[in-house]
Amino acid sequence: MFPGGMNPKNMGRMMKQMGIKNDELNATKVTIETDGKTIVFENPSVQVMEVQGQKTYTIMGDTKEETSIPEDDIKMVMESAEVSEEQAKKVLEENDGDIAQAIMKLKENEE
Repeated sequence: MFPGGMNPKNMGRMMKQMGIKNDELNATKVTIETDGKTIVFENPSVQVMEVQGQKTYTIMGDTKEETSIPEDDIKMVMESAEVSEEQAKKVLEENDGDIAQAIMKLKENEE
């Protein structure tokens, strides 16, 4: 039941009269990229509401955050610590992109 005891069918009719469209989007994955990290929704529930030509997306579901490591940072760690790309990326991710910390960790492991 909706707040105020409104029937869902009546709510749908009212929204339609006001020109509001609400649909579910069949999405399998949603990715949001920000500075420094990526938020991934696997098997999300996505609602699309259109009001006066403007669309609003509501995303619900379990998320995981991934750190975005710039290629230049990976190359710098690879060269400084003389390791593979995979090793450099892994250690950078473990150290939240901190280049100096990643190099120090890799050098410690050499000893």
